Amino acid sequence: MKFRRTKSDEPVAHEDVETEPSPASPEPRAHGPWDSAEVTLDEEDPTKIDLGGLIVTGKPGLELRLQVDEATQQVAAVLLIGPDGALELRPFAAPRNSDIWDGIRKHIAAETAQRGGTATEVNGAYGKELQVVTPATTPEGKSATQASRVLGISGPRWLLRATFLGKAALEPQPDGDIETALREVIVVRGNDPMAPGDPLPLAMPANAQPLQQRPS
Repeated sequence: MKFRRTKSDEPVAHEDVETEPSPASPEPRAHGPWDSAEVTLDEEDPTKIDLGGLIVTGKPGLELRLQVDEATQQVAAVLLIGPDGALELRPFAAPRNSDIWDGIRKHIAAETAQRGGTATEVNGAYGKELQVVTPATTPEGKSATQASRVLGISGPRWLLRATFLGKAALEPQPDGDIETALREVIVVRGNDPMAPGDPLPLAMPANAQPLQQRPS
């Protein structure tokens, strides 16, 4: 499969004991995704795909698709699709000194429960994430389930919601194409004032055709 541009969120008293200091926790984004101020972009690099609020890197094993909201005709999400799964990306504005992922995570869990699914909170590479299982129907009309893994990655005044689908949700592969692509994502927050939780504007590349967003 080749990469292409598709045409179409009590202290306890104790004796003083000398202890070794705890090692500092690594910065979750030490290896990406990046803020646009943290990297130097080569405008001549043909692998960098500028989508407005996001810049992604094209890879031979991945296909880029864009989800477009049918009502507004605005790009709602970016999909990177490989042979064993997919990654959905949605960037949001966030406050400078607080994290909105807790609230978004609870909202996703509540929506999942309303749909008859389950959302289990676990610790991941970027902090708290959700392992989601929802009811689904196969093309043959049989009942099934669909698994996804939802991450919230916080950066300077932004939150990147990354959802792994298919095998990538069930069997994380840190060195796989999809997870590597996530680490190479660049978020372009911009300087415009935005309310926390508002989606960052995404743009469609030239000569691309919208992929209509499926109803949830």
